Amino acid sequence: MFVPTTKPELNNKKWDSLDIILVTGDTYIDSSYIGVAILGKLLIKNGFKVAIIAQPDISNENDIMRLGEPNLFWGITSGSVDSMVANYTASKKWRKQDDYTPGGVNNKRPDRAVIKYVNLIKRYSKKLTIIGGVESSLRRIAHYDYWSNKIRGSILFNSKADLLVYGMAERSILDIANNLKNNLSIDNIKGTCIKSKEIPDGYLELPSLEIVKKDKIKFIEMFHDFYQNNDPLASVGLAQKHDNRYLIQHPPADYLDENELDDIYAIEYENEQHPYYQKDGNVKALETIGSSITTHRGCYGACTFCAIAVHQGRTVRSRSQDNIVEEAKRISSRKDFKGYIKDVGGATANMYGFECKKKLKLGSCKDRECIYPDICPALKITHKPQLELLSKLREIKNIKKIFITSGLRYDMILNDKKYGKEYIKNLAKNHVSGQLKIAPEHISDSVLECMGKPSNNHLLEFKKEFDNINRKLNKKQYLTYYLIAAHPGSKNKDMYELKTFTNDGLKINPEQVQIFTPTPSTYATLMYYTELDPFTLRPIFVEKNINAKVKQKEIMFNSSNNKQKNKSFYLKRKKVKK
Repeated sequence: MFVPTTKPELNNKKWDSLDIILVTGDTYIDSSYIGVAILGKLLIKNGFKVAIIAQPDISNENDIMRLGEPNLFWGITSGSVDSMVANYTASKKWRKQDDYTPGGVNNKRPDRAVIKYVNLIKRYSKKLTIIGGVESSLRRIAHYDYWSNKIRGSILFNSKADLLVYGMAERSILDIANNLKNNLSIDNIKGTCIKSKEIPDGYLELPSLEIVKKDKIKFIEMFHDFYQNNDPLASVGLAQKHDNRYLIQHPPADYLDENELDDIYAIEYENEQHPYYQKDGNVKALETIGSSITTHRGCYGACTFCAIAVHQGRTVRSRSQDNIVEEAKRISSRKDFKGYIKDVGGATANMYGFECKKKLKLGSCKDRECIYPDICPALKITHKPQLELLSKLREIKNIKKIFITSGLRYDMILNDKKYGKEYIKNLAKNHVSGQLKIAPEHISDSVLECMGKPSNNHLLEFKKEFDNINRKLNKKQYLTYYLIAAHPGSKNKDMYELKTFTNDGLKINPEQVQIFTPTPSTYATLMYYTELDPFTLRPIFVEKNINAKVKQKEIMFNSSNNKQKNKSFYLKRKKVKK
């Protein structure tokens, strides 16, 4: 069953009005990978009348008001991706395609979609506007915006919305809906941000918006405090002055436990685009998410260019094996199922099923990361739970093949002395079809340090083990590599070194190279803006010229690009390491 999006659907349910209308910058795909689908169905399950309006026309009221006004509130998101990232490349060129828009043409999602949608709604409705999703979550505090090249204030103020929900919003949105239903205040709900003239007792005051716009060191200090207060067990509330009012960030909502996660994913999703939007064409995203399974949330990888730690959290929360198996059975029983599960994983596939006991009790450590610069001894890595899960999934009728296409941390695999090699063998034998994708991003030590990524020694060791296992299995399978150009710290010489390493060390011509995009609320973006190492305050080289960024990427694809020069950089670095 779809969440309604048309008047006839409301009539069929005999709903004469709605409690909540969710507005999204994506088309409406009914999938557990889509935030509004999860929230819509969860709210309906808890007794609320909910509808979804996807990609509304912002030029007039016809689309946004077609279902009337909600009794409680409007919930607004840009969709699965920040709208500026969805609309522009790292070179600031307009993206012609959109995987979440019918027909694939990028013509439905406006720039700064959350702000545009709130402004649209406020022209025609006086009901509460509550913003959430990735765009709101990562822009909830003063942040550097790459596309305008300046520090912007909280999107809560810029959009003029009434409330902001950050992170994975299930618990917060239910609290909000129930409080409003019972005429109770929504000013003190965990996982939300509000506007206030005063700072609550015990809240940490951050440098003001005015100060961080002028002082990069203060901006760095602000970001450290912001980043360290994203864990439900180890965070205090935050306050930041914006003109004559304060942004108040209440402490994060408690994470969902295993039973609560299971309940979310036990809800039956159509895994299709709603028919109302299907008339405009297919969506490419469904080719993957339509037959993929999320096993867990969160990531303790702490890659500086990634915002998952800020949005989903640094603690990994996993679903039960039985719950995942039941979802796989539902997928495999569909009439259109072709026999292939496209992915079983999360932000990083091999983080399923285990966590640091200390972190589960006390929250994320403030003085170190879990797996960088090396793996913390308190994190007892084991691939046993995922091996067991994959074994159970392979036994399901109608499933021909299960792929693992989520990211893999090969340093974690190598650290698992008991199950690591078995895991590699299992992947090679059962869950790879020709190529296994991994993401070393770079190989230069100085760039890897800026990225928060492991050394290339782990990469070579993993490649050797993967190749050996494939030889024993008599399989011709290969690794493919995601790489980043123009990341903070990366110079042309580092790209020459990377090019030579991929050619001579990995024996491949790179295919997946992307230019670094500064996105809100990441340490790499902090480095990009300030041109400083945020932990030492030492200067960092940052390439900001777009043509020069493109040049860094082109180095990776030009086979005749100063081959001897490439080799000299690689040999020089190798000699220094010795």
